[in-house]
Amino acid sequence: MTSITPPRDENDLHQVLIVDDEETVLASLRETLAREGYRVTAASNPMEALARLRERAYSVVITDQRMPMMTGLEFLAQVRELQPDATRILITAVLSLDVVIDAINKGEIYRFIVKPWLREELLVTVRNAVQRFELICSNATLQATLRATNAKLTEVNSRLELQVTLGNEQTTRLQSLTTALEENLHQSVELCLKTMETFYPTLGHQARRVHELCRSMAAGLALSPSQRQTLEISAWLHDIGLIGVPRHIIKAWETAPTGLTDAERALLHQHPILGQELVEFGHHLVEVGTVIRAHHENFDGTGYPDGLRGEEIPWLARILAVAVAYAESRRDSESTVEAIKQLKGHVFDPEAVRIFLRCLPQATVPRRQQEVLLAELRAGMVVARGIYNANGLLLVPDGQRLTDTAIDKLNNHNRINPISQSLLVYS
Repeated sequence: MTSITPPRDENDLHQVLIVDDEETVLASLRETLAREGYRVTAASNPMEALARLRERAYSVVITDQRMPMMTGLEFLAQVRELQPDATRILITAVLSLDVVIDAINKGEIYRFIVKPWLREELLVTVRNAVQRFELICSNATLQATLRATNAKLTEVNSRLELQVTLGNEQTTRLQSLTTALEENLHQSVELCLKTMETFYPTLGHQARRVHELCRSMAAGLALSPSQRQTLEISAWLHDIGLIGVPRHIIKAWETAPTGLTDAERALLHQHPILGQELVEFGHHLVEVGTVIRAHHENFDGTGYPDGLRGEEIPWLARILAVAVAYAESRRDSESTVEAIKQLKGHVFDPEAVRIFLRCLPQATVPRRQQEVLLAELRAGMVVARGIYNANGLLLVPDGQRLTDTAIDKLNNHNRINPISQSLLVYS
């Protein structure tokens, strides 16, 4: 089936298509979503819905599983062909976990909702679905801009190479263009980091910790410039795929991973694949994408997403895996190092662990940060990022140790003028 991408305008980010052969369910969904400000289109059967999909673009498509003509999964498979960027949600009364998880793993659906649903759960799911669509659209725009910029720079670079024999002036111009290309790549990476920090603040700080460790190991290994660049960019962007995962699932993964459902764990296991797709906006980042995809593979083959083992795992990904484990650990440095030693040969490449331990003393790793709620602030915590009110007035500067009095003042400010920013403190 040919993919159809109708013209979009700004309001299209809130277009939702719902499909159900039960009029009462259709009316309930339509009223609930319309009250939240979404532009809702309702269809009572899949064929009518497919006709609507050929007419305009939708941010989210919600369908029942059991319908005449075709099932919800069969319908969403056609939706994926027509509008691959649309977020697809399945409603089902009979939950077959194996079928649903398989559909999520294959990218056929984004989420599922079990009948009868809670209104709040439905609205959160749709809100996350719209945010995912917006991120995909923003990333597509970014990739198109980067491709166009890189194409222009490459074209000019090729012309300069042909003129290098004309003298030093042409050589200087070529060097300037190369510098511009490197700056463009750096700006692209910075933009990706800002996107991560906006979506989930601790992801950006986590990337900086991993980068510092990888930078130290790259120096210790005397990697070639190209390998060093690949490792360092992979360190910056190793978790960019998590922008496709709801924030509450990421938080649960950080704080209580054993409480995740099979579906949530399956979704998380896809983030290295999404990360690879997001960074490969230029041919020069293909190796970075390969490293990011493999950084959760285990040396004994028990990792994900591809179950690689031993030397099947790219060497730089084996190095990155140790750095990520150390940077993400919530334990103190000594305990973390001991845990990594215990896991060598199973989770980690023994040679990568040896290099890590040799280079760790030379690494200047930023202090770990964590995101907390206002109600979770306690005396003695040190603010990692300045706290401002909604009018931009600085309430607590970064680096200040909180007292009970300071926390009371923050709570008073919040009652009068709510504090909406993410609160970061040092762990």
